[in-house]
Amino acid sequence: MVLHAPTATAAALVLFVGLALGQQQNNRGEFQCPQKPGFYADQIQCDLYYHCSVDGELTEKLCPDGLLFDDSSPSHEKCDTSVNVDCGQRTVQQEPKPSKGCPRANGYYRHWDEGVCDKFVNCVDGNANEMPCPPGLVYDDSTSSCAWATDSKRQCTTTKRDALTDGFTCPDGDVVGPNGRILPHPTFAHPDDCQKFYICRNGVIPQYGSCSAGTVYNDVSFKCDDPENVPGCENYYENEDEKKGGKN
Repeated sequence: MVLHAPTATAAALVLFVGLALGQQQNNRGEFQCPQKPGFYADQIQCDLYYHCSVDGELTEKLCPDGLLFDDSSPSHEKCDTSVNVDCGQRTVQQEPKPSKGCPRANGYYRHWDEGVCDKFVNCVDGNANEMPCPPGLVYDDSTSSCAWATDSKRQCTTTKRDALTDGFTCPDGDVVGPNGRILPHPTFAHPDDCQKFYICRNGVIPQYGSCSAGTVYNDVSFKCDDPENVPGCENYYENEDEKKGGKN
């Protein structure tokens, strides 16, 4: 059997990989404990860190898969999710340990069903826990948090809106009040009853509302008002009295 010498490209690739691995090993091997004992981050791998004892002894440690070392204080040993840890240039992580629904054993991740935008997965020791976002929000995996769809980098339009028993759902889009500001909890007139109205909490959660006796809902001021100030509702209470009188 004739053995062929490696090509120049293959040799260069082997040399590059060898140098990269050697550099990583050298960086770790060159870590020296500072005078102050505590916990210190590796300069390359974000979930790798070192414990330096009082006598200067160095112990290499590794966060659970999916968690990252928080190097904000050498006096605290803390591994946390990517939401709370800024790795900076420490971009390397250990090999992932995936399981059903979890790309890594720990952390927050996009729901396994790509069509589900208003839920996410909290993985704890490889166990996937399905979690809902607050109403109206979608899970943005670029920040590992829930966000308004308009603020999210994720293109998602499949969030389901709640509906009341009469079929009312909060409409899409912002509602601007009389002062020119967006209303955080906009209200809407009831189609059949001047005294009643709808409230949309956070713009997405529908609830029933009702004005106090003697007033009706004004969809211009978004407040309860005297009937004479609301076109079409001027005789609302007169009509109500007539209805009650007819029942006696």
